[in-house]
Amino acid sequence: MDREAQALAGRIGGLTAWSRNDAATMVGPAHRGFRRRFERLVIEAAAAQGQTLTPDEIDARADRARRAYMLSLAAKSAAARRKGGPVR
Repeated sequence: MDREAQALAGRIGGLTAWSRNDAATMVGPAHRGFRRRFERLVIEAAAAQGQTLTPDEIDARADRARRAYMLSLAAKSAAARRKGGPVR
């Protein structure tokens, strides 16, 4: 099977899966895992400072950590675009 046929089969399969399942089923586990990543970072940082956090404080700090991560990705992306280079 050539690349175009593989790409078409992949698109058909993906669209079929999305038509049969809701978003929570399709990406829910990934979103939960991504969220837990920031919760672990927050808990580890607090433990290193001898702090114990409440669940509400963990949620708030994890949200800020996620937002900071996304902003750093956006800054890197903007810098790469300013630098220029080949367009895909």
